[in-house]
Amino acid sequence: MTNEDKIPGKDGWTGTRPKRFYKDVTVTDAEGGYGVLLDGRPIRTPLKQTFAVPTEDLAKAVAGEWQAQDEHVVAASMPLLRLANTAIDQAEDKLGAIVEEFTSYAGSDLLCYRADTPDGLVARQETHWDPLLTWAARELGAGFVVTQGIIHQSQPDAVLSAVAAWAGRRDRFAMTALQGLTALTGSAVIAMALGDGHVSAEEAWSAANVDEDWQIELWGRDEEAERVRAGRHGEFEAAVRFLSLLGK
Repeated sequence: MTNEDKIPGKDGWTGTRPKRFYKDVTVTDAEGGYGVLLDGRPIRTPLKQTFAVPTEDLAKAVAGEWQAQDEHVVAASMPLLRLANTAIDQAEDKLGAIVEEFTSYAGSDLLCYRADTPDGLVARQETHWDPLLTWAARELGAGFVVTQGIIHQSQPDAVLSAVAAWAGRRDRFAMTALQGLTALTGSAVIAMALGDGHVSAEEAWSAANVDEDWQIELWGRDEEAERVRAGRHGEFEAAVRFLSLLGK
């Protein structure tokens, strides 16, 4: 049984898709920000920590997920809660490891690995990816190295140090969302551009799926692949919304 199958209650993750056990959902002040009450009782994280998020908007959105539950509580339908719980349960002393992992992604960023053929795909990658790398070079003060093919290309130390410094200025809530966006898109640069409001969610999603969209146009759609993509897009949208509710 995974956390995906369980729900957070006063004693941590308990039960599997239980019946809705509460009537009222409210937002309250809490140490460290804002909490959520179910029938006046504060919810807790899977590690039994008090649930508190930095902004009232995010707390209200999480409360909305609880309120939207019907006869049964379905954890998979509460992505904002899941992201918030992850951020809370990742203690501050783990933030350095999150930044390190984010920087590692930048070291093999999707946008740096280009096709050499066909010309149409090459042009599409340039159209979607070059402006993002130009923006990143300007923001970081150092440029990524682009290569053709899939053989690993090391990035300059100056780039990786600048990415680490950029990530190090974010808190664990923002980095939880940004880390998820990087994994979903294959690109720390895309996540950074989203985090700084340089691109819209639609633009970021299109950039992340240049290669996949090309293959779909070439070979047609696959039902199972479409199902997986839809799930990934849902997670992507939740992470983007999470960032916006943080005011990032």
